Amino acid sequence: MAIQFSANTENITTGFTLTFADQQALASGQNVTLSNGHGDKIMIQSVADFPNFIPFPLPFFSPNIQLSNPFQLLAVEDNLYVTDGGRNLVWHVDLLTGSVSTLVTFPNIPNPLFGIVPAGGPTLDAVPTGIAFSDDHLLVTLFRGAPFPPGTSIVEQIDPLTGSDTSFITGLKTAIDVLPIVEDEDTDYLVLQHASVGPFFGSPGLVLRFETPAGPPTVVANCLTLPTTMTLNKKNGTLYVSELGGRIVAIPFVP
Repeated sequence: MAIQFSANTENITTGFTLTFADQQALASGQNVTLSNGHGDKIMIQSVADFPNFIPFPLPFFSPNIQLSNPFQLLAVEDNLYVTDGGRNLVWHVDLLTGSVSTLVTFPNIPNPLFGIVPAGGPTLDAVPTGIAFSDDHLLVTLFRGAPFPPGTSIVEQIDPLTGSDTSFITGLKTAIDVLPIVEDEDTDYLVLQHASVGPFFGSPGLVLRFETPAGPPTVVANCLTLPTTMTLNKKNGTLYVSELGGRIVAIPFVP
């Protein structure tokens, strides 16, 4: 969705309400204008409508489906790139034409804990989550699926023109976001790990800094509980990390 705010939006304290009828209108391709009753308005339009699910029959259950789960998006010029953790792919949205296509689909990998931990099957889904742009390529974190074994999560590098992908940073656990930091033509990479002890989601969540993709990383923060995404305010040198429980953590950061 694209949201166009009025000039006074940052001074607004009264909320807007998106009704079910508004959602239906957006789903049908209509634009919706909301008002808070105090003269402030925002306009919302549907940019891309991904399928809610696709048929995904299994040998033992033919009615099975695969749900879409758009997780994070990135705008690069006239293109949007959207990770889909449910479909294990990255969508490409052409903002000039509105067309939607699959840029890359990530295959499953063997589950190293199959038969050892009583959860998960013989393979792990990719589960793409965070996405960033660096050196003319997309960087996408692959979170992986249950039982979330350490060392199987990676950051993948993708050519946005061809969709070809290669492993960029490996040996991670539940990597959920990536942030390139450019300073004096040198690029470091921050990787946010949802958890660090495993299998499953043993705390703490971590922010790791890689001076090169091969590492080793340094730990920027280990005080996090199930973090989900991060952004850097270079002006005041603060890294902001959101957590699943609703907390936002401010971390002093020097590039």
